[in-house]
Amino acid sequence: MDLKKEIASLILLSAVLFGGCQSDSLVSIQQERVVSPIMQVTKKPKQETNSKLKLIGSSKDEQVKLYAIKETKDAIERVTLDINGRAKDFDWSISQHSGTEPQLFYTDLTGDGKEEAVIIIQTGRGTGLDNYEIHVVNSDNLSEIKVQRYEDIVAEHIESRISKNDDGTLAITVNSQGQVGNFNYDFDPAPDYHQDELSFGGVVIYTLYNHKIKLSLPGSIGISPTYVCDFNITYTFDKADNEFIVDQIEVKPVK
Repeated sequence: MDLKKEIASLILLSAVLFGGCQSDSLVSIQQERVVSPIMQVTKKPKQETNSKLKLIGSSKDEQVKLYAIKETKDAIERVTLDINGRAKDFDWSISQHSGTEPQLFYTDLTGDGKEEAVIIIQTGRGTGLDNYEIHVVNSDNLSEIKVQRYEDIVAEHIESRISKNDDGTLAITVNSQGQVGNFNYDFDPAPDYHQDELSFGGVVIYTLYNHKIKLSLPGSIGISPTYVCDFNITYTFDKADNEFIVDQIEVKPVK
């Protein structure tokens, strides 16, 4: 009888030990399943994601890079902007037929001592047409800083009037930011087309100069535009509204 009890005790002890080992094994397996993927993400190089994308532009110092993530045969429709290893997607459209690559810069435009990413993209070109758009992105939070559109600048700061002189030339009056200028254009490029003020938008060219945004915005006459004067616009940063707005407008007749 005592022998049976000892055998039963040994069987029970073996079951407990086996169960404990099995539980430890299960815990170990579960821990491996949880920890392993986390370790893979942590060790994954930051460059690996962008290395799979198509690089379409970078600043000279390579602090700013632009990648295509959605494109058709006619246009890139979505991009990834990388600033010093931090990335964000934007729905910027870039023509595949413009022949001009995006221009990227890393410079301080706001005057706070910190660089912003600046991207200038050609959006259209043709006979008498040359259009660009500009994007400025905060390098800390990757938010885009608004740049006042040329349409708003024209509506708020520019007035013009066109009339014909007796000799067939055109008399053009321009009022920009309260400064009035008058000049004559040598001939009427569209005698059969009635136009009493200048048109804008055929040529919109952004550049950077001395940490400032510059805009060349010629005014034109006629359906097939003839450019008669150039509006050279300098932007300034409005800290209160976190926006780049017009600062100065210089008007020069086209000779």
